Amino acid sequence: MRIRLIFSLKNKGAYLPFHHQYILAQFLKGLIVKGGREEFFNYNYFNFSGLKGQTKVSRSGLHYYSSLVTLVLSSPNEEFMDYLLEQVFATPKIELGNLVISPEYTEVETEPELETSNKFVCISPLVLLTPSFNDESGKRFINPDSDEFSDLLYESTLTRMERSGWYSQEQMESFYKFQVVPDMNYVNKLREQQKKFARIYSVYDMDVKYEVRGYTLPFTLYAAPEVQDFVFKCGLGAFTHKGFGMLDLANHAPNQRTEPYKFKREGFIPYKAHQERTKSQDSEGEDSEEMA
Repeated sequence: MRIRLIFSLKNKGAYLPFHHQYILAQFLKGLIVKGGREEFFNYNYFNFSGLKGQTKVSRSGLHYYSSLVTLVLSSPNEEFMDYLLEQVFATPKIELGNLVISPEYTEVETEPELETSNKFVCISPLVLLTPSFNDESGKRFINPDSDEFSDLLYESTLTRMERSGWYSQEQMESFYKFQVVPDMNYVNKLREQQKKFARIYSVYDMDVKYEVRGYTLPFTLYAAPEVQDFVFKCGLGAFTHKGFGMLDLANHAPNQRTEPYKFKREGFIPYKAHQERTKSQDSEGEDSEEMA
């Protein structure tokens, strides 16, 4: 299931860094531990987006100006999702970087029919490599139209699917068809405009800071429907439980496929929810890093 968690923004104009997945990851991890259910302390089969809202870019980062901001959460485990949302709504005032927000209500996305071929867009960066301590390999650039790009995503996806225990050995053996085909027209257009689709991001694991390269680009995935469903709900690539590799279907009208979910602040009326979220396109990418 994929849930949209909508917050009200209490201090318009406040900002987050361009690359703020680690801030969101630390916040969500804190809530998971605070709730006290140990079976979820190391649960990794969930994914989340960056924080979406009306933004303006400065050297400091992304300044948020909408009344509402949205975080997309995803997991096949409804019990875990409800547990996490309970902790969010038990926290009326939340500070993320310089932002002060309050949880207001939730929506659930209707599940799409996934085929053996689907075009996706990244709503959080896609990471291919998991680095070791004191190792720079996680920052290595890999050309999106290379076999290695697709092979690394195949290996990490099948490993995670096998570890989940949700699939039989016979099913796992049937998932050998897998290919990621990036939209190179999009990539080349960005290159011509001297804009980036690959950047370096910070990620923290066991209190150790790593730097990894993340990619934000549209692509078509050719794979079995079960594989498509897994990556759509659990993310694609490395560090998915830390907010990387979240996908959405391309060319989908997002406001036409949701319905209210059970978490809502008492008395809150989502007066401008749809109008403001139609403007909440991610405006990252205007920073000063060099092209990959």
